[in-house]
Amino acid sequence: MTSVAVEQRTPRRNTLAAAFAFVRRHVLTVYSLLFFAYLLLPIAVVVVFSFNHPAGKFNYVWQGFTWNNWLHWDGVPGIRSAIILSLEIALFASIVATALGTAIALALVRYGFRGRGTTNILIFLPLSTPEIVLGASLLTLFLNLNVIFGFWTILIAHIMFCISFAVVTVKARLVGFDRHLEEAAMDLGANEWTTFRKVTLPLIGPAILAALLLCFAISIDDFVVTYFNSGSKVTFPLFVWGAARIGAPPQVNVIGTAIFVIALAAMLANVLFQMRRAKGAS
Repeated sequence: MTSVAVEQRTPRRNTLAAAFAFVRRHVLTVYSLLFFAYLLLPIAVVVVFSFNHPAGKFNYVWQGFTWNNWLHWDGVPGIRSAIILSLEIALFASIVATALGTAIALALVRYGFRGRGTTNILIFLPLSTPEIVLGASLLTLFLNLNVIFGFWTILIAHIMFCISFAVVTVKARLVGFDRHLEEAAMDLGANEWTTFRKVTLPLIGPAILAALLLCFAISIDDFVVTYFNSGSKVTFPLFVWGAARIGAPPQVNVIGTAIFVIALAAMLANVLFQMRRAKGAS
């Protein structure tokens, strides 16, 4: 009886050991899949409901499949102007913020000057400050200066909080930059401008592009700071907020899906470009 019991326990132990080993090997994979599913589920809902044909004003219950939402993406009054304004603000803000952020990052990393530590603190301050504080502070500033609220106040506000993201992104690349490459170029006869244009700029170019895309995404998505400083202008986030109070048109899902797909395509194109460039360099 004892030998039979031992023989019965041995396969059971082997099975438990194999199951435990399988779980230990794949627990991180399962956790990662669940984590990304949790993150992407709301986006999937937005994409699916962009093809919904709601019976009323609210796009919350699936009624049927239709292409009309995509064919008539601007069928809701005011959505076209809101999209155009958001794209203009995001484009100009990201370009200006990236240019200024790159210059600031170069100064902070490569040069020692009085007030460098204070400048670093001031650069990181908007990242840690709640958006409602930034929006209210800018509102107070513009009111004291008697500035007319509209396109320019939104643009100035977006440039202000986008600069910090640009500085952090470019600065991370400059910290690990090999200065010997610039010295070698200058030893071969290149001046400062030629060295920057042909050596420094191509090497930090991916960081600059990443900062540009990050600033664009943050700007086009901002609501709180824009709400405080928009005046009569309506960006796409403000339009969505206003539309959600009286309904939820599926065109909002269409625009959100389009922005997500374009951002994803730009990110993948950047990754493929960097991989191709690294492969060509090797």
